[in-house]
Amino acid sequence: MKKDPFLVGLLCAIFLASVLPCHGAAVPVFHWLSVGLIALMFFMQGARLSRKAVVDGMVAWRLHLLILSCTFVLFPLLGLAAHALLPGLLLPELWLGILFLCCLPSTVQSSIAFTSIAGGNVPAAVCAATASNVLGIFITPVLVGLVLSQHGQLSGNPLNIVFQLLLPFIAGQVLQPWVGAWAHRNKRLLSLSDRGSILVVVYAAFSDAVMQGLWHRLPLADLGLVALADTALLALVLVLTTLLSRILGLPRQDEIAVIFCGSKKTLASGVPMANVLFPATSVGLIVLPLMLYHQIQLFVCAVLARRLSHWQERERAEARAVGQDA
Repeated sequence: MKKDPFLVGLLCAIFLASVLPCHGAAVPVFHWLSVGLIALMFFMQGARLSRKAVVDGMVAWRLHLLILSCTFVLFPLLGLAAHALLPGLLLPELWLGILFLCCLPSTVQSSIAFTSIAGGNVPAAVCAATASNVLGIFITPVLVGLVLSQHGQLSGNPLNIVFQLLLPFIAGQVLQPWVGAWAHRNKRLLSLSDRGSILVVVYAAFSDAVMQGLWHRLPLADLGLVALADTALLALVLVLTTLLSRILGLPRQDEIAVIFCGSKKTLASGVPMANVLFPATSVGLIVLPLMLYHQIQLFVCAVLARRLSHWQERERAEARAVGQDA
C-alpha cells in the first residue's frame, strides 16, 4: 500500500489546527474562504460531468437501484439501529458523525478503480457512482434532516445548501459545453484544487473545534471506538451487498460493482456538506468518523479487490484446464 498524500495532508491540517488554530480576525476570513472553495468545488463537479454521464447514471436504473438503496437506505438504517442499540458508546457529536456518514453518497474514482481491479462491471460502476454523486447533492441534505433532526444539531440554513451546493453544481452543468473540455484537460490540476479546498475546510473546522476544547473532550479511546464502529459498519455492508446481489441473481461482474459502489462514502463531498449543514463548533468532531471511514474503506477494499481478482483468475484458469481435458 503506497502512502496516501491526501491522508498526510489531512493529518497536517489537523495538527496545524491543533497547535495554531485560526482565531480572532482570521475566523471570518477562513469562513468566507471555505464558502467560496465549496461553491467552486461543486461548480467544477457540474462542469466535469458530461450530460451523457448524468443521463446514463439516471436511466440505467435496475442495477443502480440496488446500489442507491444500499447507499441511501441500507446505510442510514444500519446507523440508526447502531445508535438505538448503543447510544452511550460514543460522544453525541461522534454519533452525529456516524449518522451523517451513513447519509452521504458513494465515491467515484475509488469505486470505479476497485471494480476494475476486481474484474467487475466497470461501465455500471461509472454510471452508478455518477448517479450516486449527482443524486446525493439533493438526497443527502434531506436524509440528514430526517435522520438528525431529533438531535437538534442541524442548524444550517437550507438556503446555504441551495447557494453553496445546488446552484454552483447547476451552473457548472449549464456551462459544461463551454468549460467541460477545459475541465477534462486539467483533471490533475482540479483534483489538487479539490483536495486543497477540503484541507482548508478541515483546518477551519478543526480550528473551531480546538478553540472549543476538542482534545480535552475527546479521549484517545474514543478514537479507537470510532475506528471500530466504522470497521464494523463497513464489514456489515460488504456482507449485505454480497448477499443481496446473490439473492437477486446478479452476474458476478454486477455483484462486484454493487459491492464496491454500495459500500463507499465520499470524503470529497462529505466535508463540504458537513461545513454547510452543521454548526462550526461541531463540524470538527462530526467529520472525524468520515475521515477514519475513508481510510479504512480504501485499505479494506484494496485488499478485497485484489482477492476477487485472484479468485477470478484462478476460476478462469481452472475452466481453461477443464476445457483442454475435455
